[in-house]
Amino acid sequence: MIRILVVDDQQLVRMGLRMLFEPAPDIEILGEADNGAEAVRLAERFAPDVVLMDLRMPGMDGITATRRILTARPSTRIVALTTFDDDDHLYPALAAGACGFLVKDTPPGELLEAVRRAADGQAPFSRDVLDRLVVQALHTRSSPDTPTGIPTDVPGPAITPREREVLGLLGVGLSNKEIADRLHLGVTTVKTHVASLMAKTGRDNRIRLAVLAVLAGITPD
Repeated sequence: MIRILVVDDQQLVRMGLRMLFEPAPDIEILGEADNGAEAVRLAERFAPDVVLMDLRMPGMDGITATRRILTARPSTRIVALTTFDDDDHLYPALAAGACGFLVKDTPPGELLEAVRRAADGQAPFSRDVLDRLVVQALHTRSSPDTPTGIPTDVPGPAITPREREVLGLLGVGLSNKEIADRLHLGVTTVKTHVASLMAKTGRDNRIRLAVLAVLAGITPD
């Protein structure tokens, strides 16, 4: 059972998410919060597996709440819920430890699958959000001292041809299973390649790897 916490300052959004998740046999909603401080309190109380976190809220925002929850419980998976004008919040949320990014109008089926992927240790993200992250990286990468800057170099000799294939597929948002099916590999083998890519590139999650793939022009064959 995947135990989740829903955090959003709009009651209508929370109601919609509850209506989506309650019928799912493998997902349990532990509680709801309408601000970051309440999210931190409920996360400490219930120890959720996954938190769906709005980024812009009055009082403590979702970025601060993400950082505090993960400081106390590093194993918690936090998926940021964004809107079209949340660009200034994307990299701060990534730096705070969010493992995924989804736009609020993500189709219901994709949102359900995203929660399952997050609980499985993956990094679900909407392609639209990845594109916006790339634009931000292009804008800031010329300033290495800027906290949001991201280098785009890929250690060529250290990356094997197979790892390069996996990196390209990460860049288009494929899950471990989808990559495994595409490359005719086992899911465990794909996980090993992803872990190796993180170690070799210094990127600590799949979203950073996906951004790197796009910036470096590494695309699926």
